[in-house]
Amino acid sequence: MRVADFDFDLPADLVAQCPPAVRGGSRLLHVEASGKLHDRAFDDLPILLCSDDLLVMNDTRVIKARLFGRKESGGKVELLVERVLDEYEALVFIRASHAPKPGSRIVLADDVAVEVLAQQGDLTRLRFPRPVLDVLDQFGRLPLPPYIAHLPTADDEARYQTVYANEPGAVAAPTAGLHFDDAMLDTLREQGVRTAAVTLHVGAGTFQPVRVEMIADHRMHSERYTIPQATVDAIYETRARGGRVVAVGTTSLRALEASAQAGKLHPGWRETDIFITPGYQFQVVDALITNFHLPRSTLLMLVSAFAGMDTVRAAYAHAIAERYRFFSYGDAMFLDKRPQ
Repeated sequence: MRVADFDFDLPADLVAQCPPAVRGGSRLLHVEASGKLHDRAFDDLPILLCSDDLLVMNDTRVIKARLFGRKESGGKVELLVERVLDEYEALVFIRASHAPKPGSRIVLADDVAVEVLAQQGDLTRLRFPRPVLDVLDQFGRLPLPPYIAHLPTADDEARYQTVYANEPGAVAAPTAGLHFDDAMLDTLREQGVRTAAVTLHVGAGTFQPVRVEMIADHRMHSERYTIPQATVDAIYETRARGGRVVAVGTTSLRALEASAQAGKLHPGWRETDIFITPGYQFQVVDALITNFHLPRSTLLMLVSAFAGMDTVRAAYAHAIAERYRFFSYGDAMFLDKRPQ
């Protein structure tokens, strides 16, 4: 299967540059397993869920992962933290005229200097003189996606974060969750819909282009995730009641499906580079809430695997014709899983 099979033409003015005026004020395209499409508002979500259903959400919190500094020689450097490894070390993408060498230092604001430890593929391992999250909180900027043209504002710092964000570590938001506000969550709980959490710290690799022709040749960046025992228990209880497991976002889905690769869900921390493409047999997730994704992206391949390539292709053509808003600040889809 070729990457070109997942290409489409998207008018530039459909790429959402700002969130809707109010959280949850988005449109929702319901895509049935049969391929039938329904234009709805996100406020209609409760009518698509039943009292036995379980929503699984990614509670990661976006960190201020973009830093600016200079090499000791004076050259400018831009850093994008891809992953915080431990209290003092991180893997970063570096943009500079010449990549800094191991053993050198990069000076940030207030003469805070980070040490270049090693090159790891297209990433660089750095050691910070203070806890990484403290430095990012003091000097970092919100890492808005590359297709959002404006510099981050105070409004972005509030809206490019889910209302249930709890665990700091992501450098990109789990954007399907941005549609939920507290009122919607209260309504769903009153309806009997249960919620559970996973944590997958979304890395900058989510925006990296697929640079190969055949999708089988692509390798995903590894991401760290955790599934609490309470979430595992809630999923099996949902199954016993005949309810559906509904993943809020592709990151929640990837965590659940990665955990189930050995045949059953396992609680705790793990690493995954799972690459879900058409032909994958889903073991955990029955329905998916997600945004509209980039052409030729691994996320578009994932939703095509979930709902079917022809169904997703038709849904995207419909969304473009009806002028849905695309990508992180855009509208949402509710996808029923295709029969396997």
